[in-house]
Amino acid sequence: MVTGTYDLPRLLQIWPGLTTPENNLFGLPLATVKTIAFWAFVIAFAVKVPVWPFHTWLPDAHTEAPTAGSMILAGVLLKLGAFGFIRLVLPLFPLESQVYAGWLAALACLAIILGGLGAFGQDDFKRLVAYSSINHMGFVVLGIATAALAGASLDGTIALNGAVLQMFNHGLYSAGMFFLVGVIYDRAHTRDLNAFGGLYALLPVYGSILIFVSMASLGLPGLNGFVSEFMVVRGAWPVFTIATALSMIGLFFTGAYTLKALWKVLHGPLNQRWKGQIGEINGRELVVIAPLMVLMLVIGFWPAWIVDVINRTVGLWF
Repeated sequence: MVTGTYDLPRLLQIWPGLTTPENNLFGLPLATVKTIAFWAFVIAFAVKVPVWPFHTWLPDAHTEAPTAGSMILAGVLLKLGAFGFIRLVLPLFPLESQVYAGWLAALACLAIILGGLGAFGQDDFKRLVAYSSINHMGFVVLGIATAALAGASLDGTIALNGAVLQMFNHGLYSAGMFFLVGVIYDRAHTRDLNAFGGLYALLPVYGSILIFVSMASLGLPGLNGFVSEFMVVRGAWPVFTIATALSMIGLFFTGAYTLKALWKVLHGPLNQRWKGQIGEINGRELVVIAPLMVLMLVIGFWPAWIVDVINRTVGLWF
């Protein structure tokens, strides 16, 4: 109504530099209106990412969703919140983004730490993976906060490129993890980690795939998760040193919940309940998970091809 257009490119030109003759809008100072609009956008997209403390819907949604629904939710839909930050919040509210970037970084740090802690406390395999998404998406928000404050500097560019790459990478290994949870649930009809144990002896192919995808999620060098998280940390460290350092606590929890899940499902004494009752991953399921694994490995060893695409695209926006 104020700008007279819904055309996004035109809106991005008009709104950031908008002035009014009375320097007020709707009876409020223009700066106040922009600040209110900024936080309205931030909260809306923070719910979608999700960022702590707007995260509580996600574990319940994943728990109730079928495997395919969880794969789409984690692999695609959560990224719409981060896309909103990058495509709308930063360009429409450059000044407000810079002023409140520290708050975004703090929320990202809390998401990384508390998401990891929440995942570690789960005994439901699917809820554990759901909480891990909060942990991983925290790095996306940290990269966005860095770009908000540092702008088009080297640190800001690296962090934002890392955030976009993390969105893509999380879509690979998170979708893979939910698929593998679905594979074991289809056979055992339970997601209780305490009901498993020693399954690697019965399911060596499934176990090897689960370890591979879990290591990508963990951020093992040579797999895709390491590249994007390292880029975010590298870019954020000079800008938000304390928040970045504190977020490293979350990485310890990432390792803890990942190894906890692997131990309870694959290692330890074999639960005799499953002997002769549970079958190996089949060919149809391998066709689904194999392309994801290939991309995890390719990006881990050769990320330049996708980073170049991301850098060119992000550069057009800023």
